Amino acid sequence: MPSRNDQKRTEAALREFGMAFPEAYEEFPWGHRAIKVNGKTFVFLSIDDNRLSLSAKLPVSNLTALMLPFAEPTHYGLGKSGWVTAGFNLDAAVPVELLCGWMEESYRAIAPKALVALLPAAAPPAKRPKPRRPSRAKPARR
Repeated sequence: MPSRNDQKRTEAALREFGMAFPEAYEEFPWGHRAIKVNGKTFVFLSIDDNRLSLSAKLPVSNLTALMLPFAEPTHYGLGKSGWVTAGFNLDAAVPVELLCGWMEESYRAIAPKALVALLPAAAPPAKRPKPRRPSRAKPARR
C-alpha cells in the first residue's frame, strides 16, 4: 500500500522531471508548487491532505486524459483552456510516466518556440482512424 512517503518521492520525481526542461524554474503561489517557463506556469504540483495532484495544459490529449478516472478539468476556469488535473489519494498508484508525458505536452504548449526547439522531437500524435462510411452498393436483385 502506498504511503505519504511514497507520494513525497513521487512528487520529488515529477518535480525533477519538470525542472529539467530548458529554463524551467519554480514558484509557490498559494503554497502550491508552480513550475514555470518564461513567466508562465506549465505545471502545478502539490500534496494536500494526503492527496497528490498535478495540473497541466493538454491542448492535444485533454479529451483523452479526461476519460481517466483520476482526471478532471482544472478548476478556476482553467479547464476551459485545456488544463487537466490528476488527483491521487494516498492509497492510489500514480502513473508517473503518463504524468511526465503530460508535463512535456504542457511545456511544449507554453514555452517559447526557441526553447521547445531544444527538446528532442516529439512523437507524432496518434492518428484517429477515419470513420467508415456505409457502403453505397446497389441492393442485390432477386
